[in-house]
Amino acid sequence: MANPDETLFLWINGFGGTMPVVDTAAELAASDYLAPAILAFALIVVWFGERDSSKRIRQQVGVFAALSSMGLSGLVVFIANIFYFRPRPFVDLDVNLLFYEPTDSSFPANSAAAAFGIAFGIWGVNRQIGWFAVGVAGSYGLARVYAGVHYPLDIIAGAAIAAGVTLAVFRISDLAMPLLVGVIRCLRVLRLA
Repeated sequence: MANPDETLFLWINGFGGTMPVVDTAAELAASDYLAPAILAFALIVVWFGERDSSKRIRQQVGVFAALSSMGLSGLVVFIANIFYFRPRPFVDLDVNLLFYEPTDSSFPANSAAAAFGIAFGIWGVNRQIGWFAVGVAGSYGLARVYAGVHYPLDIIAGAAIAAGVTLAVFRISDLAMPLLVGVIRCLRVLRLA
């Protein structure tokens, strides 16, 4: 009997190959380009989008936090993969593969950790754009399950890592606020903030 994670994966991935339009959309959504580009654009909107000076500084600190969360989440996944390797679903199962065959560990999903790290960082300073970013990160993760390269638990674990790391980064950014505000003011002189 398959475990619940495998059963859910097989159900989601089982739709692959049955609806060409959905397959094409999933291939695009699961790619290494679309969701990261949308999240990068969201960071730019958060960085430049606020007119009120005090809110703008808070949002710009949030961009630093989001980028830090992305990087540190990736580091946590890297360290976890030293101790645990989970084969990708297409290695052990007959799947509808709509993506290239990555060779790194499936669990936890590095792509999900990075995407959710950015999304949660944005959410911490701007709920409206943050919910959009969380939706993009969630769609990215779901598309990667549909495309046959991750189990659902891989995505959930990546998101959980990102949530914990983002919380820690925001706590640390509160302590580093004077330094971050100084950096932002220097960037404003150069018209970069």
